[in-house]
Amino acid sequence: MAHLVTPRLQLVAITVPLVEAVLEADRRRAEEILAVPCPAAWPNRALVERAFYASIDAIRRDPGCRLWGDRVMITRESPRVVGSVIFHGAPDHEGAVEVAYGVEEDSQRQGYATEATQRCVEWALEQPGVTVVRAATPPWHLASQRVLTRCGLVRVGERDSPLGELWEYERRRG
Repeated sequence: MAHLVTPRLQLVAITVPLVEAVLEADRRRAEEILAVPCPAAWPNRALVERAFYASIDAIRRDPGCRLWGDRVMITRESPRVVGSVIFHGAPDHEGAVEVAYGVEEDSQRQGYATEATQRCVEWALEQPGVTVVRAATPPWHLASQRVLTRCGLVRVGERDSPLGELWEYERRRG
């Protein structure tokens, strides 16, 4: 999977070795794989449990499905990891993918989430068979709602989840 580039970021594909390093909290190896420094709170198990809810065995068995489109955000100026954009797997039978993103605390409120997510959403909609990109966020998460709307996703409903109510957003191929 090719890297994607934005004005301020390089979006580098997440690989099985990188996931293994993160799961093992092996910062040195993660930095070697990415060839840039990682933030102090990255990698950590909470990040992995939120982003990679599949087991490492499942990821190893089918990385093309589970790691489909997943990328690390690396700043182009003074290169360092600032976050990630992930999809919850390859397109389903309806051609839908769900996107999620996160920016480490010290790099928030600088537009990285919007810049990276917008490019990844555009990339996803260019892929054969993808008809819609979806996302969900809690109603109280105003920053996330702004990111999604700036990326062209519109609110289409809500659903309950183990985390509580989530607002659903989507952007269709168009």
